Amino acid sequence: MEAMTVTAQVGKQAISIETGRLAKQADGSVVLRAGDSMVLVTAVSQKEPKLGFDFFPLTVDYQERLSAAGRIPGSFFRREGRLTERETLISRLIDRSLRPLFPEGYQNDTQVIATVFSADNQQDTDVLALTGASFAMAVSDIPFPFQFAGVRVGRVGGNFVANPGEDERAQSDIDIIMAANRDSIFMVEGGGKEVTENDMIEALLFGQRAIEPLLKAQEEMASRVNKAKRTFEKVPLAEGVSARVRDLVAEKVKAAYGLNEKHERYGTLSQIKKDVVAELCAKGAPFEGKDKDVKTALEDLKYEYMRRMITHEGRRIGGRDTRTVRRISCEVGLLPRAHGSALFTRGETQGLVTTTLGTGDDEQRMESLKGQSFRKFMLHYNFPPYSVGEVKPLRGAGRREIGHGILAERALKAMLPADDKFPYTIRIVSDILESNGSSSMATVCGGCLSLMDAGVPINAPVAGIAMGLIKEDGKIAILSDILGDEDHLGDMDFKVCGTGKGITSIQMDIKITGVDKQILTDALNQAREGRLHILGEMAKALATPRADISKYAPKITTIRIPVSRIKDVIGPGGKVIKDIIARTGASIDIEDDGSVAIASPSSEGVEQAIKMIRALTQEAEVGKTYLGTVRRIMEFGAFVEIFPGTDGLVHISDLASGRVKKVEDVLKEGDEVMVKVVSVDRSGKIRLSRKEALAEQGGDGKQAAPPSVPKA
Repeated sequence: MEAMTVTAQVGKQAISIETGRLAKQADGSVVLRAGDSMVLVTAVSQKEPKLGFDFFPLTVDYQERLSAAGRIPGSFFRREGRLTERETLISRLIDRSLRPLFPEGYQNDTQVIATVFSADNQQDTDVLALTGASFAMAVSDIPFPFQFAGVRVGRVGGNFVANPGEDERAQSDIDIIMAANRDSIFMVEGGGKEVTENDMIEALLFGQRAIEPLLKAQEEMASRVNKAKRTFEKVPLAEGVSARVRDLVAEKVKAAYGLNEKHERYGTLSQIKKDVVAELCAKGAPFEGKDKDVKTALEDLKYEYMRRMITHEGRRIGGRDTRTVRRISCEVGLLPRAHGSALFTRGETQGLVTTTLGTGDDEQRMESLKGQSFRKFMLHYNFPPYSVGEVKPLRGAGRREIGHGILAERALKAMLPADDKFPYTIRIVSDILESNGSSSMATVCGGCLSLMDAGVPINAPVAGIAMGLIKEDGKIAILSDILGDEDHLGDMDFKVCGTGKGITSIQMDIKITGVDKQILTDALNQAREGRLHILGEMAKALATPRADISKYAPKITTIRIPVSRIKDVIGPGGKVIKDIIARTGASIDIEDDGSVAIASPSSEGVEQAIKMIRALTQEAEVGKTYLGTVRRIMEFGAFVEIFPGTDGLVHISDLASGRVKKVEDVLKEGDEVMVKVVSVDRSGKIRLSRKEALAEQGGDGKQAAPPSVPKA
């Protein structure tokens, strides 16, 4: 195939897509370019199905080469290692967009790899990689029936912007990434600064309209490549197995879903599975050796029954209606030595969340295509196996844990105080102790309470709720506070976090087409209703942040010094600042703008360090009197140090009101003397007067006056 290129204009961003030149042995391969950012996206799917799996074996990896930005990795090995947090999150965005769109029953091992080979500072590569995944499928023979495109939506000055640059993103009050086609939105991830539900819906619809040029370009490229799709047929179940399973266990399944307690319900359903497999698949039984077909038929029965129970009967597991949130309990201050702690329980989901306050030394150093940065707020989400009654080896955080953690982090970060008002590094850790749906939202609620328990002056409390949607036979049910089972069987699940005023974080996964503006409006309004209810329950435990931080947290005070005096505090080779740290036990962070954060376990250490820094950086004020030390005697006067590193000249005529023949008649080196600042010229030279200082104190300052007292 010869190389070909198509182009599309999305907002102000011009995007070119090329195929047929790079990675030609992949089933599908495209290079997307915007500005100087270039991403190669490849798709490969095995020709034969991977049998024995009950899920689609899709792997998605997004990776950034630091050479793309002219950087060498800072690791010991000087090469990229495991995926970074950012790479993992973008991999998840692509996976969540692709996976639901593959045909049901497709079991061929499939891999999508997006690699950033060039990156500039304005055009982000995440949206390019997301769009490229669909283009790679479109030019391949993989039986992927949909075409979509990705877009980032921002709002600057009240106007929506498609694929905003980095400068525009810094001014935007909305920042979402979405994947969609003309008929439906498939995936949404992002947040805002207390954005209203209506504004968020308008942002989504704007993004859906903005991708039209990319969809046309994709159709043009697919038409020109004209690669025939592989034939694919879903392997049917053994004849009669569905009817037989229904006859045997339909009533038992119905009774099982009448059980409210999760483990009792799961145990009953597990026993039903064992019994029906034993009866239908034993030696000589009608479906001998067809265990998988029998199990699949049972899952189909459960799926069908639960959906109809909700949409047609208006009944959910536990007897709730579609709007009711499970019972909530909140406790704060459980852990005596943690800086802040909270236990949030909603139904059978429970999270124990802690907040730890640290200094600038605790910031996380990040390395990316954009260079080195520092992270002052971190939220880490842990999902141990005991939370669902399972036994699994403990390993590092997986993609799901990273994704849930960032969703909650985004929700809370929007309400944190500015650094100059609260200069702490903050780490939240959420340990999920029990789980039956929406543990990430329990993390948001528990994280908010733990922040307030730690005395962090957040702008407003934040809560989150997980929602679901089921569309069956023309009937639509929107579900508040979904269970794990409802998440699995639904057509749309979305998580919405925010304050009483608006949305700060949102995540959506939509598996069906036909979700229009009215459905989105109803869903988000119902989510708001649930969020306000949860905020009310949280307020019963702690309505506002505590007035003081924990006595175990470091005490941090921020002062500001003249930029020109930063060098005086640091000293040659850092000698001065090291001495202050050694003498006070405080940690000191100095920014380029002259702000100095001083932290110590004790307030005494902070006060001592402030006093020493003030002494080094204070500047002479005209008209103010100081107690200084004589450093040098000259024929024309004396140089007096009024504070460390700053001295001025007392001319011989300003030593006393009478005539002074020799400076030594009045002063000698080492004397402490009261002097008044008479003037400071443009070059910073200070003129002092002992005569005026003495006059203010009631003395005549004549030569006969006793000399100042020398230092002991």
